[in-house]
Amino acid sequence: MSDSIKHECGVAMLRLLKPLEFYQKKYGSSLYGVKKMYLLMEKQHNRGQDGVGLANVKLDVEAGKRYISRKRSVSVNPIQDVFKQVNRRFIELEENNPEKLKDPNWMKENLPFTGELFLGHLRYGTFGENTIEQCHPFLRQNNWKTRNVVLAGNFNMTNVDELFKQLVDLGQHPKQQADTVTILEKIGHFLDEANDKIYYQHKDEFTKKEITKVIEDELDLQDILTQSAKYWDGGYVMCGLMGHGDAFALRDPNAIRPAYYYKDDEIVVVASERPVIQTSFNVNINDVKEIKRGHALIIKKDGTVEEKQVREPLERKACSFERIYFSRGNDAEIYNERLELGKRIFSKVLKSISNDVKNTVFSYIPNTAEVSYFGLLKGCHAYLNEVKTKKIQELGNNPCHAEIAKIMEISPRAEKIAIKDAKLRTFITSDDSRDDLVAHVYDVTYGNVKPTDNLVMIDDSIVRGTTLKQSIIRILDRLNPKKIVVVSSAPQIRYPDCYGIDMAKMGDFIAFNAAVELLKDTKQENILKEAYEKCKAQAHMPKEEMANHVQAIYKPFTAEEISAKISELLTPKGTNAEVEIIYQSISDLHASCPDHQGDWYFTGNYPTPGGVKVVNRAFMNYMEGNNDRAY
Repeated sequence: MSDSIKHECGVAMLRLLKPLEFYQKKYGSSLYGVKKMYLLMEKQHNRGQDGVGLANVKLDVEAGKRYISRKRSVSVNPIQDVFKQVNRRFIELEENNPEKLKDPNWMKENLPFTGELFLGHLRYGTFGENTIEQCHPFLRQNNWKTRNVVLAGNFNMTNVDELFKQLVDLGQHPKQQADTVTILEKIGHFLDEANDKIYYQHKDEFTKKEITKVIEDELDLQDILTQSAKYWDGGYVMCGLMGHGDAFALRDPNAIRPAYYYKDDEIVVVASERPVIQTSFNVNINDVKEIKRGHALIIKKDGTVEEKQVREPLERKACSFERIYFSRGNDAEIYNERLELGKRIFSKVLKSISNDVKNTVFSYIPNTAEVSYFGLLKGCHAYLNEVKTKKIQELGNNPCHAEIAKIMEISPRAEKIAIKDAKLRTFITSDDSRDDLVAHVYDVTYGNVKPTDNLVMIDDSIVRGTTLKQSIIRILDRLNPKKIVVVSSAPQIRYPDCYGIDMAKMGDFIAFNAAVELLKDTKQENILKEAYEKCKAQAHMPKEEMANHVQAIYKPFTAEEISAKISELLTPKGTNAEVEIIYQSISDLHASCPDHQGDWYFTGNYPTPGGVKVVNRAFMNYMEGNNDRAY
């Protein structure tokens, strides 16, 4: 994705199921858990550039001893910074008393981050300031261990206002109206109620000290989460540690956000991406499972692990953007899906270049588009194999070797054309000077493109098109091609996301701007006003009764007409080459990613009522000149 865009966060949770001495003896380190957490988080670095947090809970610690540890960072390299802080005490020990490093029980008693439960979070903020207070995990602290909660997640809630009001109606006084606060306090409220219920049920049978153990054993996380999540509207993977040692990972009913887990007799691990678990623990792909939609993986203090239903599972709408761009491409299924996305769009490319493969150079931008580029080349090879077969057949029964050899030499001209040099600092305040600097973020390989050539560049997706217009097309035009074809392996992004991706404002989408321009060109601006009035009329209705009226803006035009207008809008003045921008079709997206049909940003078909509320609010903001977020 050549445009800069933030997206959803990543989580990593680890529970050590054996006594700590086991890991020291088998793996030669008392820091087995810390080391594995570093791997899990570093392998998901793509999901968190804004901030990082790590928490640890120790089981069965004596009173007076600290049992919850947490470090967070919003530094330039937050993962390294957090683990530098965590490892500082261990390094001191290694220098001064290395024998103690081999005693896991002494370390657990005396040093932080030496317990059995770990929870890590990588923040890619979609809302709020980038401060340490915004970093997960969040703590809800109490002197009773069973009332403590450590929470981190990959989520956005669309109905924070409703959830906030529910807390106020319960008599609480939340410190801010943010989904992180409301979710934490919601879980905390029902955790408190569960504690009270068990206490009053057994208060005549046990001493107050004894009853703590009874509460630990009888706490029903499934019921607590069911009550807490009853009115949540959004995409989420929520991970939590209780102070006494229970843990959970809860996934939304539509499986919008990704969550995978692996369990053996030594560990239970949860992460946002499957290959992260495979690599960190050297396990087979078939042993890593997805948490089912609407279910929570619940790990009790005694090591019992069960996947239990918390919300009624709804239609699976797993995020397709995960497959196109956000998750790392080393997942076996994602790799093949990205290949397929490239292969399927080749027919459109072929039409754009008038079947002239001989005079076409193929490349990609940015590096994350490399796999779909390989798919594009596979599509090209398949086409050329048909061409070569036909040419050989036309030679007759006795073709000479030289003729066949010449035909067999036909192949795609694949080159590395665009190179991202570095993030140049836009310290110049003049707009003209800044635009000139931005235009140099990418550089090109000279000498491989002729004036008679088409230049085809495949991208993951095109959201705003700003980088294309200000930088990429201008610099590609310096190669003096006949035509520049920019190919998006994703369909046109037409609607906001509200489930974790930072795409919140209608005016940011080049597809939306193109549709608006087409309405003006065809004297149909009344559609904008009509859509606005319909959105406004239902603004105070329950979200469950709302309809997406923004879809009417795109209805008069074909996807090809909108693509043509996008090409026009994104072609910089003075460009010599013809420019065409091509997008993936919705049907080919679904065929390429059959198990991830979440496509609301392309189609406007939101999986939850809150999504419909957000898209209408985003459009109203646009029409009113309001630059605020819609959620």
